[in-house]
Amino acid sequence: MRSISSSRSRSRAQIVFFAVVIAILALTISQIVRADTPMTAADYAADPPAMIGAYRHVEAASVSDAIEQLLHEKRYMSHRMRSIFPAKFAGPALTVALVKEENHDPNALSGMLRAIDSGGPGFVFVMTVQDGADIAGMGGLMGTAMLARNFSGAVIDGGVRDLPQLKKIGFPVYALGPVPSTSVGHYRFAGMNVPIVCDGVAVAPGDIVVADQDGVVVVPRANAADVLVLAQKLDYSEHSMYPYIEKFHSIEEAVKRFGRL
Repeated sequence: MRSISSSRSRSRAQIVFFAVVIAILALTISQIVRADTPMTAADYAADPPAMIGAYRHVEAASVSDAIEQLLHEKRYMSHRMRSIFPAKFAGPALTVALVKEENHDPNALSGMLRAIDSGGPGFVFVMTVQDGADIAGMGGLMGTAMLARNFSGAVIDGGVRDLPQLKKIGFPVYALGPVPSTSVGHYRFAGMNVPIVCDGVAVAPGDIVVADQDGVVVVPRANAADVLVLAQKLDYSEHSMYPYIEKFHSIEEAVKRFGRL
């Protein structure tokens, strides 16, 4: 009897063991299938963090092309907007506006500093400095504060200074160029998280800012999921063309095959 009971116990244990193994295998397969299945626009719209993460992996040029095809709009900044070192980032815009005003008010720019301290991980600081091509809208102190709060980067429609510090800490900034000047005493804070125009492009709070070595593109938040999916397809087509061109030595044939230029 003891032998029969022991045998039954072993059988039950084996059944439980195999059931657990099968469940783990099923879960693993399902995760692999989900991982290999591209997310749809609806998926991204329902999962904003995943959408922002995906935008960090697509090229700004593909995002710009996708916007042009879907929205028939120009949403990229000009060649004047350039990075202080090669960088790639994406994130929702935290907007700030500065207006030109000579003053002796020690609190004239306090709102700009408050805006930085209100931001958090992943944000892109986007600021317009009225007639500010020769005025440093930000420098090392602001960049250090943004880095400490885990901003993704900054885009300044104005100048930037303290490049050695910004390069040392590795905080990416796009601006109109380096200048040694200051905005203190010459500018006043005019608003945070308000619609602005940055280097000719309308930026609303929460719009997705995508930047890489090709430049800066702004995606309207309402269209972000659809633009992302198309940008991913454009990226895939272009990256598939490189080896094809290398193999067959013909860009004409590659364009015919993939429909992308």
